[in-house]
Amino acid sequence: MTTLSVPIPQDLVDFVDEMVEMGKAETKAEVFRMGLRKIREDNLIENLLKAKQEYREGKTLTGDLRKIIESIPD
Repeated sequence: MTTLSVPIPQDLVDFVDEMVEMGKAETKAEVFRMGLRKIREDNLIENLLKAKQEYREGKTLTGDLRKIIESIPD
């Protein structure tokens, strides 16, 4: 696993601390991992919805759908 060092403003430090104090995450690092997973999930959903809209508009979808589905994280 890689470690990143990222400066963040105090209000986000306070939020991360609150998440841990409330038991929403076990560690500060887990709060960041949760946030990154959410961003990745949102991006995937956005892309799928865009592809669905393009399909409705008659645009051609390219690529192997099976490979796309397999690349979706659990």
